[in-house]
Amino acid sequence: MPYIERLADVWGELAVTRDMASAWADRLLPITAHVIGSNGQGGFFVGTTACMNALYVAQRFDELLALVDSARITWWGYRQWGVKALVALGRPAEALRYAEQSRNAHAPESAIALACETILLASGMTDDAYQRYAIAANRSGTYLATFRAIARKYPGRSQAAILQDLIESEPSSEGKWFAAVKDAGLFDLATSLVQTSPTDPRTLIRAAREFAQRQPAFAMTCGMAALRWIDAGAGYEITSADVLDAYATLTDAVCVNGASRDALNARLREQFGASAASAFVGKVLAPYIR
Repeated sequence: MPYIERLADVWGELAVTRDMASAWADRLLPITAHVIGSNGQGGFFVGTTACMNALYVAQRFDELLALVDSARITWWGYRQWGVKALVALGRPAEALRYAEQSRNAHAPESAIALACETILLASGMTDDAYQRYAIAANRSGTYLATFRAIARKYPGRSQAAILQDLIESEPSSEGKWFAAVKDAGLFDLATSLVQTSPTDPRTLIRAAREFAQRQPAFAMTCGMAALRWIDAGAGYEITSADVLDAYATLTDAVCVNGASRDALNARLREQFGASAASAFVGKVLAPYIR
């Protein structure tokens, strides 16, 4: 993980005082202006970001904006400082337009969306921020993390409404939101998703294990869905161990739910017999469901 490489992003803060930040800006500004300007001829200066940050911390916002506008290329790495300068100057509407005008084929959509969302939230325009930027600004490494990030930022909006918007934002990928829906306690919606859209079998098995004691009916739904999606070819490097794991969670949930193991086995024989999509699940379970 890089550390030193990011020092330029906080160079002005490291200067501690506004006067020291201004002194660093004076030191770095001439070469920065030359390199990013029309006469720069594609050159690179390692102090460019440090210069812009120093100008910002020194509150020399008009100079910072002029420097960014002088750049020969429209690059978000520069223009984000123009957005910050406009916000600091009390011109949020202009800052929003400036950020939007920074979009191009190579611009980071999420970073621009986050900047725009931040401006609107700071202006008290929560609904606008949510409708226009919430999903793009808060995409994270997992679907669950994306949901949690948005829910934290918009506590006044119901989790059900947020999840519905997320699900609708990615047609044909509804099952990928299962973990987030389960996390929100929306079990009816979670059940609907796994019945109609491919869902990761291991995620379903974990859910079945988690709820086997507390909500056995839901756990049984998850376990059966896991086997069904395994049979349909879903999942990554699925093995017989995954099938047996799903079966074990099913038997636990059945016992808690007051149903019989024989009834479960009969249902599995019917569903994963000769008419199943593939023979994999049936072959693995055969010795256990006779």
